[in-house]
Amino acid sequence: MSHDSRRIDDFLEFIDASPSPYHAATEAQARLHSAGFGPLTTLSDGPIPARGSIRSGGMMIAWNVASAGGSWRIIGAHTDSPNLRIKPHPDLGGSGMRRLAAEPYGGALLNSWLDRDLGLSGRVSLSSRPGERPTDVLFRVDGPLLRVPQLAIHLDREINERGLLLNKQHHLNPVWGLGDPGEGDFRSWLAGELGVGPDRILAWDAMCHDVQPAALLGVSRELISAPRLDNLCSCYGAISALTAADPGAGNVMIALFDHEEVGSETATGAASPRLAQVLDALGGYDAATSRVLSADMAHGTHPNYPERHEPNHPIRLGGGPVVKVNVNQRYATDAVTAGEFAAICDDVGVPRQTYSHRSDLACGSTIGPITAARLGVPTVDVGMAQLSMHSSRELMAAADVDHMVTAFAAWLAEA
Repeated sequence: MSHDSRRIDDFLEFIDASPSPYHAATEAQARLHSAGFGPLTTLSDGPIPARGSIRSGGMMIAWNVASAGGSWRIIGAHTDSPNLRIKPHPDLGGSGMRRLAAEPYGGALLNSWLDRDLGLSGRVSLSSRPGERPTDVLFRVDGPLLRVPQLAIHLDREINERGLLLNKQHHLNPVWGLGDPGEGDFRSWLAGELGVGPDRILAWDAMCHDVQPAALLGVSRELISAPRLDNLCSCYGAISALTAADPGAGNVMIALFDHEEVGSETATGAASPRLAQVLDALGGYDAATSRVLSADMAHGTHPNYPERHEPNHPIRLGGGPVVKVNVNQRYATDAVTAGEFAAICDDVGVPRQTYSHRSDLACGSTIGPITAARLGVPTVDVGMAQLSMHSSRELMAAADVDHMVTAFAAWLAEA
């Protein structure tokens, strides 16, 4: 199955540059800045550029304004992925080993974090001179720093029959050395990485990431094995579509939010007023004629577990964008928005699929219903098929990156 090798290389570079939501939002804004989208710190910085972006933590919103107000086309996605995050007082000992206290973030497949070399990334709040506000800086350590060792099978003989049971409090604290922990060991180590004194570190948002780079996989190199495909793949599609948009053709925007994996109810999540505030600052919007594309990854039919999927809705890796439908509004797609997206895919020759969840299994959700409710704008939920969703390392077809970028760019071009 063919794919654009230069685009795939660029996509893999984007993933590797984005081990945390803060790195993802920063990388997204830097790419857009290179494409002519002027970065703002706040909406009150001065005149808002016609092609601009604004970032806060792990959230980044960017736009191209052709005319104030009126109809908008918006692609929404999220920068966060399930992982293990380091607690505020992390220094632990036990059995002559130094460990860090960690807490699962989001609905992680916990077993996928075992026996894997892990790095650390995130952001740190640093004190400044007296009377000045603290500053926050990004950090990342990509070397093999941490590991969560699994219990040997000799001490858990029935694991293959009854399944692996992990206690989130006791079993997921990574080791990172021998000996007994000292007070403030992690803080001192982090200060050394940043080149500052430990007393300057006020707080951190630190998380584990797989240190193995994203890569092509398979006998024909037609699969992508990578961390954080959910949902950096959709972020990449949104960025690529926006940079390809004709500056004078219409009002188009992308909104990359944080905290989707934990419900979006945060200052930088999709449930915040940030998107509406940006739209208001750009002259408002017509809800009836505007459209939102909620981009989040989709479940491909697993060849080893076909019984877990709706039998009349098989989803194939490499089969093109997946329109996600749920009558209980776990996805925001309706007949109108599904039909509009399908027609666009057909016009540009991109294959498409439709996902429906098994009726007897609980269905996940996206930022789609949240955004539709906040803005009152018709929304379609679309994703690319993948396996191992919420694992520390996921799998998709390389050809679907091309399918996604082509379809998203054509959808924005309807503005």
